[in-house]
Amino acid sequence: MTPDPTIEALADQADEVARLLKLLGNSNRLRILCQLVDGPDKSVNCLADKLQISQSALSQHLAKMREDGLIEGKRDAQTIYYSLSDENALKLLSVLKELYCSADTLPPKDT
Repeated sequence: MTPDPTIEALADQADEVARLLKLLGNSNRLRILCQLVDGPDKSVNCLADKLQISQSALSQHLAKMREDGLIEGKRDAQTIYYSLSDENALKLLSVLKELYCSADTLPPKDT
């Protein structure tokens, strides 16, 4: 069997891939990123209300993702608005959406 050079290239990037997967492996962080993909930049208050998690827990997740370059924040007076800044994360979220949110994988809606 001939080695797949694409898989070898992926193996060479294992640390970077594992970093991204580890960040997305937390359900709250995944939910935060889903919110940031969907629409304009969002504040901590907006995210906390939408996700129903405490502002302190949310702030810890945002700080971790900001440190790792997954998101960025823009300050407007005393409010920071967050957005997704990692193109690979956006692509991976798109793949996850295809895998888990297609018409074939969604539960049927009650009518």
